[in-house]
Amino acid sequence: MIALEAGLDAVGESPSDGGAVKLIVRRPSIGERETVAVGELSLTEGLVGDNWQHRGSSRTDDGSAHPEMQLNLMNSRVADLVAVGVERWPLTGDQLFVDLDLSFENLPPRTRLGLGSAVIEVTPEPHTGCNKFVARFGLDAVKFVNSERGRQLRLRGLNAKVVQPGTVRVGDAIRKLDASSETL
Repeated sequence: MIALEAGLDAVGESPSDGGAVKLIVRRPSIGERETVAVGELSLTEGLVGDNWQHRGSSRTDDGSAHPEMQLNLMNSRVADLVAVGVERWPLTGDQLFVDLDLSFENLPPRTRLGLGSAVIEVTPEPHTGCNKFVARFGLDAVKFVNSERGRQLRLRGLNAKVVQPGTVRVGDAIRKLDASSETL
C-alpha cells in the first residue's frame, strides 16, 4: 500500500484537460481482452466489439446492460501503479485508459469529453474495485482505489456513456467540452 500511495504524486500530475488516450481495450466475451489501436464508439453498443450490452448489470432491475455504465475509463497512471506494466492494464476490465485527471472535482457527473470524433458523458454511477480486481491486483490495490481519497480522485476510474458516436484512436486528445457543446 505504501508503494501505491507513493505513486499518487505522479497521478496528481495528470492533465486536467487536453490529456491523451493511452490504450483501448475491448472485452469480446467474459475473461477475454482485445487491445485495439482504433475503436468505434456507438450510442447503442458503447465500444463496438465489447460485450457491455450482452453482459448485463446487477444494477438494473431486469439485469440488462446499465445505460449509465457503457464505458469504463481509468487513469493510465493509476493503471500503471496498480497493474505494474501496460501489458497488465487490460486486466482491470476497463475499456479506455487515459492520461487525464478523472477526479470528481475535475469531471463532475454530466461533464462531456471529446475524444477522436466521439463525445462521451461522465455518469454518476460509481466505478469501484470488485472481487475480480482483488484477485488480479491484491487487497491493497482495492483498498487504495476504494479509500475515501481514492474514490474522490476516482482512482478506480469512472463510468461514461456515448452521446455522439465516432472513432477514437490511441494517441487522440481527450478534452473537456463546454456545457453548451453538444457535438465536436
